Amino acid sequence: MIKLHQLTKTFGSFTAVNNLSLELKQGEFFGFLGPNGAGKTTTIKMMTGLFAPTSGQIIINGFDIQKNSFEAKLATGFIPDQPFLYEKLTGKEFLFFSAGLYKLNHGMTSERIEEVIDMLELGSWIDRRAEDYSQGMRQRVCIAAALLHRPKVMVVDEPMVGLDPRSAHVVKRIFKELSQQGVTIFMSTHSLPVAEELCDRIGIIKDGELIFNNTIEALHDYKQQFDGKFESVFLELTK
Repeated sequence: MIKLHQLTKTFGSFTAVNNLSLELKQGEFFGFLGPNGAGKTTTIKMMTGLFAPTSGQIIINGFDIQKNSFEAKLATGFIPDQPFLYEKLTGKEFLFFSAGLYKLNHGMTSERIEEVIDMLELGSWIDRRAEDYSQGMRQRVCIAAALLHRPKVMVVDEPMVGLDPRSAHVVKRIFKELSQQGVTIFMSTHSLPVAEELCDRIGIIKDGELIFNNTIEALHDYKQQFDGKFESVFLELTK
């Protein structure tokens, strides 16, 4: 469902992502970790068409993101690290706007919007303008918008930022259920506990190169070489 083949991105003489290859199957939940400046966000921006790769190939749901950009993006739900809403629109108006971008069937749009509102527990806040929203509320509305078209692939950048414990619990449950239903999830996060809790496989990137890529079970075995903590593994690999 997601294939990155020898993906490279340079900015002048600086190489942000270096020859990254990765393949995720349907329903796989992949956690993408690394220190600041390692290349996580650059990778995600290439996967979502915001950056063009210097070289290499990105396949989303069978479509090359450069050759078949529209089809690849239509199969993708993208949740950025900084949620963007139009300040003068209510949350529900933003969802209707997003539904139009995804070309949802007009007759089913209202029903689907109500589904995601209930799913994210947005309540009466959904009818208030975005300028009144907290960071966490903005994040939940953006997640709702990304789910509207029932994407085959989710690309997620730091989804828990600004969420209170209840909201974080709801979002984690939704992601896990989507994965179990066959949605492939590529999630970048700085939260080691969240990655351990949710992911089937973990990748760690450093200086633009993938230095660890293995199942969560293999990670648990690897931790025993240290003090049994993921944090110790991460610090050792990225020092």
